[in-house]
Amino acid sequence: MTKTQVLVIGLEPTLVDFSAMPDMNAAKVRTGLEADQAKLAALGYEASLCLTDLGETAADVVARKLSEKAFDCVVIGAGIRTLPAYFLLFEQLINVVHRSAPGARICFNTRPSDTAEAVQRWS
Repeated sequence: MTKTQVLVIGLEPTLVDFSAMPDMNAAKVRTGLEADQAKLAALGYEASLCLTDLGETAADVVARKLSEKAFDCVVIGAGIRTLPAYFLLFEQLINVVHRSAPGARICFNTRPSDTAEAVQRWS
């Protein structure tokens, strides 16, 4: 049986300024991402992480990752989507996903620990 292929796109946590989010830090984000990747695996999905820089090479990194195999579902993380400083990056990545994986469902998490729920809504 073929597993549903999921790509989770997010910012490399060590590059993010968490001063506006005092309850978060790079270690918590990474732990949440890894826990959700394990949760997705337990649910029968094959999840790959694609962590990017703050925009310099992010589009190219995501396009390369999407070219590696066909993904059924692409998650764009809340760090890219909800922080105003990354609005243009979010817009750019939506277009990369649209162009590179036109058949993939796109979903959004609200924090590093609810990615599985986002995937389940759309897969």
